[in-house]
Amino acid sequence: MEATPEREPDLIERARHGDVSAFEALVRAHQEIAFRTAWIASGGGDDSEDAAQEGFMKAFAALPRFRPDAPFRPWLLTIVANAARNRRRSAGRREALALRVPDATANDLAFQPSPEGAVLATESRQELLDALRRLPDADREVISYRYLLELSEAETAAALGVPVGTAKSRLSRALNRLRAAMPMAVEHR
Repeated sequence: MEATPEREPDLIERARHGDVSAFEALVRAHQEIAFRTAWIASGGGDDSEDAAQEGFMKAFAALPRFRPDAPFRPWLLTIVANAARNRRRSAGRREALALRVPDATANDLAFQPSPEGAVLATESRQELLDALRRLPDADREVISYRYLLELSEAETAAALGVPVGTAKSRLSRALNRLRAAMPMAVEHR
């Protein structure tokens, strides 16, 4: 008989009371998106993994202050992003951002572009990444949270620490600036 996985609210409650194994389970559940968040927030710095680990440690220390009725993932990602930004600022580095777009899923494999289409897709992706790199940090962050990390509007707002309407308007303005930064992509359409 297989044990059922514990619900996240139960893990959070146990971790809030000092249960390290419960927090380890939460870390395992959120580590991939936390590392990606640290990568984005640090500008692709070499120490983004360290920043994510630092964020996890800070989150564990802050768990007693976590509101159980609040969503956990945006709360955690905010702490990780802040740790990454703080590390970047203290180090004084501004490295180029290398974003990982989620890999193709099994459903995507049914559509295989022609070799010419694959080249155009690669060029378009590179143009997009180059344009993202040229955006201000705040624009790159809101676009990355929403589309590259695939956070919902509410999660994006929570991770940014702003109301949903503010996140939507920031995203809209950032997307407009991204479009303006990609004149070649507009010509290809």
